[in-house]
Amino acid sequence: MLLRSIVAATAIFTSSAAISETYVLDPSHTEVVFSWNHAGLTTQRGEWTSVAGEIDFDPADVMATSARVEIDANSLHSGFEALDVELKGEGFFDVESNPTITFTSTSAVQTGAQSMRLSGDLMVKGQTVPAVLEVNMTFQGEHPLGGFFDYYQGEWIGVEATSSLLRSEVGVGQFAPLTSDVVQLEISAEMRKGGWPEQ
Repeated sequence: MLLRSIVAATAIFTSSAAISETYVLDPSHTEVVFSWNHAGLTTQRGEWTSVAGEIDFDPADVMATSARVEIDANSLHSGFEALDVELKGEGFFDVESNPTITFTSTSAVQTGAQSMRLSGDLMVKGQTVPAVLEVNMTFQGEHPLGGFFDYYQGEWIGVEATSSLLRSEVGVGQFAPLTSDVVQLEISAEMRKGGWPEQ
């Protein structure tokens, strides 16, 4: 559940003149990847490919940061069609009855010059559990590609975030702990200030 120049990134959390702005997630440059250990043999990965959301962010008041993310549960993709069908079925995410996964932040704490911890509510399969995202801000400012493509014009931020959760807590614990109950999340996202004008 965001990008700019690496040189400017060191000032992301230190600018005193900034005010809170809303940045809208770019679905074409966002990855939400989940991974788990398969019965002690290998690490397996999947991804949700349809993600929407926004973050309200003020580098001068990081604790006021808020984020809202919505994932289309049916966009799950593991690279193996039979596994996708199983994971989308009633034994796991039951996407027909539970089409969305959401994260809504409830608090933010600055943990470093360019990092924060977002705590919030994660809703999966109709069950809500607390979740924590460790967020590293990688960029803030004019997108480097703005001079080449209109799409990239404007102010952008970029983030890399990680989290972990127990899938059994949200109703997708089949075969745990033989297949790991712990699931790792990795999020890479770019977001544009104010979103995009209506076409």
